[in-house]
Amino acid sequence: MNKSEKKRLKFSLIPPIFFLLIMWIVWIFDSTFHLHLYKNGIYPLTIKGFWGIFFAPFIHGDFNHIFSNTLPFLTLSTALFFFYKKNAFKVLLLLYFFSGFWVWLAARSSYHIGASGIIYGLASFLVFSGLIHKNRALTAISFAIIFLYGSMVWGVLPLKPETSWEGHLFGAITGFILTLAFANKKHILEIEDETDFNNDISEFSEPTISDENFSEIKYFYEED
Repeated sequence: MNKSEKKRLKFSLIPPIFFLLIMWIVWIFDSTFHLHLYKNGIYPLTIKGFWGIFFAPFIHGDFNHIFSNTLPFLTLSTALFFFYKKNAFKVLLLLYFFSGFWVWLAARSSYHIGASGIIYGLASFLVFSGLIHKNRALTAISFAIIFLYGSMVWGVLPLKPETSWEGHLFGAITGFILTLAFANKKHILEIEDETDFNNDISEFSEPTISDENFSEIKYFYEED
């Protein structure tokens, strides 16, 4: 990796770290002062629940929940800003809103919280975009994501009652739709030296996480 790519990598880390910093601050305050912020999450087809679209990604149920979302979000969002600099913010904001909007519109009547809908959207966007564009670096990133996080596919199925599989599914669908929406746009950064692909990819491939705890959007039933 040359100097310009190292500099680009550093700048690509700034937005994800800022997002994660807010996420952890919210969790620390919530867990310390017992604020029960989950009630500010997404609750389908209610006015208050609609505002949860904007709050839910920053709210997590416990330490395992937030920790299991941290490394995948850092890895995938950094890859997004590294390879898709021109439209990275657009993609992330659209994933942020629409992955939550579909949960609000069609998910179970429960509180849905967590950032893994965005994570599924990022993974979907990066995988399909890399395959569609047939760019060597992006294709390699696609296969790296499939290799590291292939077990994510089980997260879109209703296998665990405590997990919002709808959030995972709608996040992945949103990522795929955005892939098609941006397919013809000139939004990919040119890689200066294609011989450095393996080194570049290793920057994004180090964080791993067990399948058991990966990116679960927690939800809570409304109390009667």
